[in-house]
Amino acid sequence: MTVTADSGVMDPLAMERVRDLFHGQIQAGLHPGAALAAYRHGRLVLDLGGGMADGRSEKPVAQDTLFVLYSCTKPLAAICLYLLWERGRLHWDDPVEQHWPGFGRNGKANVTVRHVLTHQGGFPDTPEELTWDKWSDWDSIVRALEEVTPAYPPGEVIAYHPRNYGWVVAELVRRIDGRPINQFLRDEVTSPLGMRDTYLGLPAEMEHRVSRLHAMEDCDRPGMVRNYNRPQVHQAVQPSGGGISTARDLARFYAMLAGGGSLDGVRILRRETVAEVVRPQVEGTDQTLERYVRRSLGLSLEDPRTGAGGDAGLGTFGHAGAGTSVGWADPELGLAVAYITNGFRANRTNTPRLAAISQAVRAACR
Repeated sequence: MTVTADSGVMDPLAMERVRDLFHGQIQAGLHPGAALAAYRHGRLVLDLGGGMADGRSEKPVAQDTLFVLYSCTKPLAAICLYLLWERGRLHWDDPVEQHWPGFGRNGKANVTVRHVLTHQGGFPDTPEELTWDKWSDWDSIVRALEEVTPAYPPGEVIAYHPRNYGWVVAELVRRIDGRPINQFLRDEVTSPLGMRDTYLGLPAEMEHRVSRLHAMEDCDRPGMVRNYNRPQVHQAVQPSGGGISTARDLARFYAMLAGGGSLDGVRILRRETVAEVVRPQVEGTDQTLERYVRRSLGLSLEDPRTGAGGDAGLGTFGHAGAGTSVGWADPELGLAVAYITNGFRANRTNTPRLAAISQAVRAACR
């Protein structure tokens, strides 16, 4: 894969430092393989891949290697609701049960769309019965979420919903529009935008292209790694963490958002809609993640993994994927970045490696 630099927008020497850092992390054993892509002012300026897609077979990362996105998937689900909001099909403060009547059971009648997108719904824990082998059974997912009882009063506590978020967003899309979320995303976003390698529900014939996930020496969730290496999980529509894509495609998605909703002459969202969904909504200590967060509607703001370093003035938005990856945009710089690794690490070593790459790309901007 190649690295390119337009001398008008990116510093060539600084871009070489990005490449050295990218390969240096692989050589240092931080992960077996990775991919990195960046857009600046709507142009692809960086496209890198390296290392091993499968450390056991020593299969190298190739131009067409696909990666598991984990929660980098969440904004791909959220944009479906952005489009429905833009078209007047829903309002942020609609109770979810207004569109999905069965959802309001067991104390969830006051959960709103806004609560879901900001992780304030109060039901963060995945229902015990929804083990990985049930993720392809949509009826079971719907029934389980209807029966969930909130752990917190809706709207009062920030508590990250690792999987319930995506399932609720997806069922809202299906109830309001009629299309399943994977079809809606493909029809309305990924196909028009030319994101040809992005999947919610991987076709079985594409399995050979997926990079294997590797539990690194400090991995604190080896079960998650095992589950997300299963073809059945790749092929399920799991809109919180089951997306599969390339760094090129994910960076392209953020380039569209950084460009006010359009890229290469294709408009996905109105500029006003982008401004609406990136506006800060909540901040405080997340009771699930046990750290301070800032969030807009479905996006993380100034996440340290984006190179923001906790600086609220940098204006980054995006989302990270558990132990592995991050995608983000900085509209002021006209910059969009996606960095996906296949080595799952604990936060204490994952955050610094992602932040270092993000900061290096940021530093290369002229």
